[in-house]
Amino acid sequence: MPNVMAFFLYAPFILLLLSIATIPLIAPHFWGKNSHKATVTAILSMPIMVYLVMQHPLKLVATLEEYVSFILLLASLYIISGGVLITGDLRATPARNTLFLLIGAILANLVGTTGASMLLIRPLLNSISERKHTRHIPIFFIIIVSNIGGVLTPLGDPPLFLGYLKGVPFLWTFKLWPLWLTAVGLLLGIFYLWDRFWYRQERQSDILRDQKMRAPVRLFGKINLLFLLVVIATVLFQVKTPYRELVMISMIGLSLQFTHKKVRRENSFTFYPLSEVAILFAGIFITMIPLMMLLATKGASFGITKPWQFFWLTGGLSSFLDNAPTYLTFATLAESISHSSISHLPLVAGIRPDLLTAISCGAVFMGANTYIGNGPNFMVKSIAEEQGFKMPHFFEYLGYAGLILLPVFVVLTFLFFI
Repeated sequence: MPNVMAFFLYAPFILLLLSIATIPLIAPHFWGKNSHKATVTAILSMPIMVYLVMQHPLKLVATLEEYVSFILLLASLYIISGGVLITGDLRATPARNTLFLLIGAILANLVGTTGASMLLIRPLLNSISERKHTRHIPIFFIIIVSNIGGVLTPLGDPPLFLGYLKGVPFLWTFKLWPLWLTAVGLLLGIFYLWDRFWYRQERQSDILRDQKMRAPVRLFGKINLLFLLVVIATVLFQVKTPYRELVMISMIGLSLQFTHKKVRRENSFTFYPLSEVAILFAGIFITMIPLMMLLATKGASFGITKPWQFFWLTGGLSSFLDNAPTYLTFATLAESISHSSISHLPLVAGIRPDLLTAISCGAVFMGANTYIGNGPNFMVKSIAEEQGFKMPHFFEYLGYAGLILLPVFVVLTFLFFI
């Protein structure tokens, strides 16, 4: 009977994550409708919802409060940044492209990887449109801007904001700057050499056309920068719930009211990605509660105790499952281990700082390994294809990412996690 109960409690979470990872591959048209995602999510999460209402109602209420805070932050960053339009066409030299990616890596920490991707992908594609050998550029954009760049603040990537909601101080993630600098520095160096090689393969006529077609950078929807600053301030200064959420809702309303419709139209802004995230994470937050409770009580017996183990296991699962619930799963496991081990360092939100560092970097960095590792990845892919760029399919991208990232992750492991 206990085994049957365990299956009932833990299977919905596993099945939901497997659905997110596999259904888009085997039934893309079915999964393309958010109503179908909502149906699958409801079927899998409803039994756990009933169980929690009957057995752990307070735990359910606390989790739903975290879900609302999580979704409202994503919504505010996504909607407000979607009201900012950057236009222009710069010379697409290797040095300029590398600088562009560096700016994106920095910006990702202020407006999130989703916001930075939305703001910068179209100007980058416009700039490189005159070149022919550009397939690698959107791939590096996904890796650096849509993922690895956003590890320095809770605003950068959804896993880190979940950590913030669980008690990780806002400024703690700034301590990850040596890993950020190492990873981003190595990747920018690889990109520059890669782009320089292909730049030399371009026809002289295409390079001359790239020089001729330059257009100055222009910014539209500037009022949204003020709204973004207000949202950032509510998190930075730890405004308490529900006032933090009320401020975010207000900024969303002001952005929708004061942003010209043409700006959002030229940004190809829709609510579809946000709705998708809200639907899927509603199910994830509910179905993961029993597993979190299990890890909190028995996690120390699983034999996973080393930072390098947490880095690779968190990252490996974040490659194929969404990195936010993966972060929470291993953070809960690390909390259980931290309370049963001896450490001379003070705990951070109940977790040893070396383990929390490994989990944070594993979730954020290795979300770049596949298109499904982090939300912005697929968004950048679809925008690039919409503008006529040929993007690699799922397994081709996996190969590209492995070739680029695995050596970097090995270096990080030996420098920081062993």
